[in-house]
Amino acid sequence: MQEWEDGRIWERLKDLDCIAAQGASGSTSPPYERPGVVAAAVYQHGQRIRDIRVEEAGEWRGRENAIVWIGLHEPDEVLLSQVQAQFNLHPLAIEDAAQPHQRPKLEIYGEAMFIVARTAHMKDGEIIFGETHLFVGRGYVVSVRHGDSSSYLAVRQRCEATPAALAHGENYILYSILDFIVDNYMPVIEVVQDEVENIEDLVLREQLAKSDIERLYLLRRRLLRLRNAVVPLVDVCRRYEHTDLPGMDPTLQSLFRDVTDHVRRVQEDIDALREVLAFAFEASVMIGQSEQTAIARKLAAWAAILAVPTAIAGIYGMNFSDMPELKTQYGYFVVLGVIATLCLVLFGFFRRRKWL
Repeated sequence: MQEWEDGRIWERLKDLDCIAAQGASGSTSPPYERPGVVAAAVYQHGQRIRDIRVEEAGEWRGRENAIVWIGLHEPDEVLLSQVQAQFNLHPLAIEDAAQPHQRPKLEIYGEAMFIVARTAHMKDGEIIFGETHLFVGRGYVVSVRHGDSSSYLAVRQRCEATPAALAHGENYILYSILDFIVDNYMPVIEVVQDEVENIEDLVLREQLAKSDIERLYLLRRRLLRLRNAVVPLVDVCRRYEHTDLPGMDPTLQSLFRDVTDHVRRVQEDIDALREVLAFAFEASVMIGQSEQTAIARKLAAWAAILAVPTAIAGIYGMNFSDMPELKTQYGYFVVLGVIATLCLVLFGFFRRRKWL
């Protein structure tokens, strides 16, 4: 209850700040409220000063101990051009940010960095992939989200709740966003792991049906897409363990090392799940082959048993005139006894060999 009341007070204070900042224009909406802009604020010494418009971001960026943090979601070219003008961003980085489906990477343009990361979360039982582009430079962080990715409002609130940590600057914001992206991989892994365990148990109980094999294939394909999103991020995070990047704070090196460890663990979990699915498929194939072999043995055993009366009946069905057994008084019953005896002997033989 106390947290809820504190949150209401905080939201009220922000509303009052926005109203006071825009009282002259007669507008009661936040200054960043425009299509494509999720949030835009300036921080000084870890404290949130005010919300700003994209057009005035460059003015705040140059102030001492000030950090501009702008969050965008699928911005258009006009908005990206305004952001580029405010922070003097490289044209190639802007071009990449305007076009999603980029591979996770880290590129350095002078004193600025451009990072691409793939996001993943569960929605209606499916893995939904998104994409985040980050512009990081001295005094600013710009995040550009594409697709159905999780909002970074929780990251902003967590950073604002720890002003001492936020005072470390733009690299702490970058760490918080990357840590949030990596942490969101874990629920996806847990859901997939539960499905993999269900399939593994099913393989041990019975042969997989066609629908189960299709489900197994879809899981392997999802894990492959997730692996393609995670593995390149390992190299990106590993580069942050070193202090040769622009504006890197050595005190944050351990935090980025922790993110790298988490990404590697996610990669290991994905590889382990893919191996389990491969073993499950191989086990299903081997079980199917074993059942087919058992059926073939049964058919061969019954064929051998039936061959005895067929062969004897074929011999005495040739209708030759000189066949002594045909003139024997009890020949018919003797032949039936021989057939029954041979069939029983073969039946016992195959049962001992576990063919029947």
